Amino acid sequence: MSVILETKKLQKYFKTPKGFLHAVEDVSLQIEQGETLGIVGESGCGKSTLGRTILHLLEPTGGQVFFEGKDITNVRGRELKELRRKMQIIFQDPFSSLNPRMTVGEIIGEPLRIFRVTRSREEYSRRISELMDLVGLAQRNINSYPHEFDGGRRQRIGIARALCLGPNFIVCDEPVSALDVSIQAQILNLLQELQAELGLTLMFITHDLSVVRHISQHICVMYLGQLVEKAPAKELFTNSLHPYTKALLSAIPIPSIHAKRERIIIKGELSSPINPGPGCRFASRCPHATDLCRETTPELRELGPNHFVACHLAGSAG
Repeated sequence: MSVILETKKLQKYFKTPKGFLHAVEDVSLQIEQGETLGIVGESGCGKSTLGRTILHLLEPTGGQVFFEGKDITNVRGRELKELRRKMQIIFQDPFSSLNPRMTVGEIIGEPLRIFRVTRSREEYSRRISELMDLVGLAQRNINSYPHEFDGGRRQRIGIARALCLGPNFIVCDEPVSALDVSIQAQILNLLQELQAELGLTLMFITHDLSVVRHISQHICVMYLGQLVEKAPAKELFTNSLHPYTKALLSAIPIPSIHAKRERIIIKGELSSPINPGPGCRFASRCPHATDLCRETTPELRELGPNHFVACHLAGSAG
């Protein structure tokens, strides 16, 4: 398979009264056509900022973004507008991301009007009906408003809108975190069905490792703006190498009263992401940290086939 999206040393900083907040720091990754890349980490690690920076909803501070082999880091104007047809996003909150004053049909069809895709009113209406059928929305709801639906059906509206222009890459920014567990499963299954049917490539952002395991082929783990581990999904769950990843995995609930697992409790204070100095950003919370960890920033190293980790101690004899 060919690589559809790649980032090289991507950075996104925000200016604050105390300095620059390093929300995304030197992130390099690749996503192959038709696969799902999971991005996981606790709240505030920069995973949503990463997705929005890739899509130019936020402008990058440094680094490069390539899409379909083309450098899109500095695209503007008409070129950026055309890029929007190929790259879309599904937002986390299925209510605040929808205009409460627009009907379902108007919300789904808005991109068609902005990009002037359809040539007639009949073609416009037919396309909206096709999209509603595709995501499992009843046609009778076309003139209803977002407040009339539950979270799951609101998210289906958001998915239909994202699919409207026929994109081949979609950032899913925690699309199920605001939904009930039973509804989460429905939306995840829908995304997988759409991916298989339409050949979509997904970046799936979440803090829930059990969810990302279900849908992703590869997983990247972020901590305070940096990638600390990336590997194929099965490899990450069976042979995690970074202490932060191990702690996250130990927190996944096991649906059995007889199951036993050693829970790894992360202690210590978070390092400040504002003007961070050299060293591993997890060192202040890592029980294995040494002076080397506190003084020198670890680089992502490949310690197994397509398995990268940013840790001085990973793979060492100790």
